Amino acid sequence: METIERRSVQTNIMTVCRVTPMASVGGEKVVSSTKELPVSPIAARAPADCYEIDPLADPRWEQLVQNHPRASVFHSTPWLSALRSVYGYRPVAVTACPPGAPLTNGLVFCDINSWLTGRRFVSLPFSDHCDPLIAREDELDALLSPVKRLVDGNRKTYLEIRPWSCEPSSCSQLEAGISYCFHRLELHRSTSDLFHSFHKDCVQRKIRRAEREKLRYEEGSSEGLLRIFYQLFVMTRRRQYLPPQSLSWFRGLIAAFGEKLKIRVAYKEGLPIASILTLSHKGSMVYKYGCSNAAFNNLGGTALLFWRTIQEAKEQGCEELDFGRSETDNLGLIVFKEHWGASRTRITYWTYPHEPASLPTWWKKRIARRLVSVSPDLALKTVGKLLYRHIG
Repeated sequence: METIERRSVQTNIMTVCRVTPMASVGGEKVVSSTKELPVSPIAARAPADCYEIDPLADPRWEQLVQNHPRASVFHSTPWLSALRSVYGYRPVAVTACPPGAPLTNGLVFCDINSWLTGRRFVSLPFSDHCDPLIAREDELDALLSPVKRLVDGNRKTYLEIRPWSCEPSSCSQLEAGISYCFHRLELHRSTSDLFHSFHKDCVQRKIRRAEREKLRYEEGSSEGLLRIFYQLFVMTRRRQYLPPQSLSWFRGLIAAFGEKLKIRVAYKEGLPIASILTLSHKGSMVYKYGCSNAAFNNLGGTALLFWRTIQEAKEQGCEELDFGRSETDNLGLIVFKEHWGASRTRITYWTYPHEPASLPTWWKKRIARRLVSVSPDLALKTVGKLLYRHIG
């Protein structure tokens, strides 16, 4: 990302202050410097000073994430580290707080340069949601302003943000794009009360069925569990007519999150039949990926995994289980989450200056059903490894 400028307009001169900390970013050493440049019309209309920081190098970012009520696992340095190490996305954050001052606001992006899907800023790739970390709604427009200028200068194709608790104002000129359903389950009740609030037939009965079937439960983050999870994951993505993300992505998540990531697997007589991957962050347990062998879905393996996850989240003092997003036309997944008592809200992704073409939707509707149904697993994995770098 081109260094975002601190603006002080006087006649035809502006001062440009590079404030990225001394660090190796994108293979180049960034050094603070000051020089004078002719002022541009866009810069002259900028409403406030903004600064660019590297959230992986500036310790103030993690402090903001730990303290801000809107911060989620997707703002965290482990998530940003995985995005950079696996896909090469460079994380940057925009803040109104000057160097040396504590951060009270910030808007984090990844700088993505793809020959297939364009040059863009996304907040954030592969993240279900990513709220602006602000105290007042009017701060969002100010933080968006310098990033929009880079788009206006044709240095990027577009920007995208994924807030769930706020929306940009009409003055921001961002346009509403694709929307999703987002589900969260509050965990303030007792474990017993939670169990009895679940749908009797679709959840309670399946948990009891799993107990009768004596399904074995295992959790951890070992290479062995990862390979079991990934085998089921490839199987599930085939049913969904989608290529899987690469194994290296999940290895990157494990390396970044450590004990805060768990792969949970249910077995029937030694055969893995269902698995989910969860992340923990502050007071939230986050369900991120799930998969199963559909031939054994009637045994209640997935229900057992979620029940064990909820029990563990309660033991850790978590306040909620984040069920993640669902496509609005995926009624089966939406109903599944609501059978657990999860509440539904709507998430809209916002873009500037326009809504980009949706490559995943194009892939799914035009090509996937033909290709995926006949492709061997190795081919699917190869396509996923090549494709996901471009669609974050």
